[in-house]
Amino acid sequence: MPLIQPTRCAQRVTASLPTRTPASANPAFRRSISSSQSLRSASGSHEDHYDPPSGWLWGVPPGQKYQKEGWENVWIYGFFGSLGLGVVAYAYKPDTSIQTWALEEARRRLEAEGILADPGLKKGEVEAQNTE
Repeated sequence: MPLIQPTRCAQRVTASLPTRTPASANPAFRRSISSSQSLRSASGSHEDHYDPPSGWLWGVPPGQKYQKEGWENVWIYGFFGSLGLGVVAYAYKPDTSIQTWALEEARRRLEAEGILADPGLKKGEVEAQNTE
């Protein structure tokens, strides 16, 4: 059995496909995506923002002090401050689990029926309450 060469198969497949003319060849389908293609931003906001690598860590050569940008302190205090507030709020949030509710409800019902003693009473008071 002869081996099939991939290049010959690809040539046969592409040769057998019907050719179509692109829509851009027809002038009726040609249209501009934007009517203001020639207008550019005057502020230069669409220019390249890439800083080429300098080889120094954070772009600061040795012996020079790093100068913080204006947004860095706001970001650091805002991020870590909100993180700290989130941790405190999570630590003090109320327990709303179904297990806690069921335990409290069961204890309340058992106390109401007299099966379980009130946890607020001392031992002497519980014995006196049971003898009555």
